[in-house]
Amino acid sequence: MSCSGNSDRRRFIKTLGGIIIGGSVLPTAGALGFLTTKVNAMSILSSANYEPNYVKLHNNGTLKARADVLWDMMRRCTLCPRDCEKNRIRGQRGDCNANSDLEISSFAPHFGEERELVGRHGSGTVFFTNCALHCVFCINYDISQMGKGRRRSINDLSNMMLTLQRMGCHNINVVSPTHYAPHILKALDIAAGKGLRLPLVYNTFGWEKLEILQLLDGVVDIYLADFKYDDPLAADKYSPGAITYPEITKKALLEMHRQVGAPEVEPVSGLISKGLMIRHLIMPNNVAKSDQVMEWIAQNLPKDTYINVMSQYTPVFKANEHPEINRRITQREYNQAVTAARNAGLTNLRLQGG
Repeated sequence: MSCSGNSDRRRFIKTLGGIIIGGSVLPTAGALGFLTTKVNAMSILSSANYEPNYVKLHNNGTLKARADVLWDMMRRCTLCPRDCEKNRIRGQRGDCNANSDLEISSFAPHFGEERELVGRHGSGTVFFTNCALHCVFCINYDISQMGKGRRRSINDLSNMMLTLQRMGCHNINVVSPTHYAPHILKALDIAAGKGLRLPLVYNTFGWEKLEILQLLDGVVDIYLADFKYDDPLAADKYSPGAITYPEITKKALLEMHRQVGAPEVEPVSGLISKGLMIRHLIMPNNVAKSDQVMEWIAQNLPKDTYINVMSQYTPVFKANEHPEINRRITQREYNQAVTAARNAGLTNLRLQGG
């Protein structure tokens, strides 16, 4: 999840109506009923026979088995690179501030994501409460670090997925999923048994452990992954304690690409049903080392790797404690990052205004 990429989601969700939970809006199926009629959720694909691979894993029991493995890891939690080893099953909150209770901020069709995910009817986003990265500039800090949301059951999450499919969303987009990976797989297993057939988007900060990603192999259709920093000191400063971010994220991106490859775009709709999509947020004074990020991608992944070069950085939350990032970026800084990407030979860039 890009810390500065979702400011428009609140405005959109509030226009739909719903119930307020923990300071956020959780829309009901009734509030979104105008989207549920005359919409074919399978219209994203040329073939009406499209079936995500997780359905096969559900049918042979593998999906449930992997969910159980992930769930057991919460007894001494090692789901994220912080390896806090808190017993979340017994109610202890990990470094991500989550225990085993599922907490969700909101769910709704979202139209602020990449256009290849949004299409005509939106990306079916589920925003999870809490986060393990702790970015000091997170625009969704009320959700990620102040815990605004509401406890929900795994069955609730399963029903949310099915509701989003009925609304015509083109995918299920789980935002900040890492600390709730066990819950997501359990819910997905239930939903698959009830007819869920949408691609699963794993919308992550990128700092993912290989052993967790390997359990997601064949479950996730689209990885929407941040590559925030290529400087461990910057990662440690602006995402406190994440000094391993560049090292671990690079390995994670390679594994994600191994699993899903380059994005597969449906020629009629222009939507993506499978593949790795990378987001990089340009920060003031090049503190994230954007030029090095682009060079690494060019050297280690295909030159046509999908990269969203993001200009939305906003100095919110605790950014004012760091003068060097306490401002918006300039057009020149954005252009320099784009030039670095092009000079590295990258050809599949999604660009925005600076």
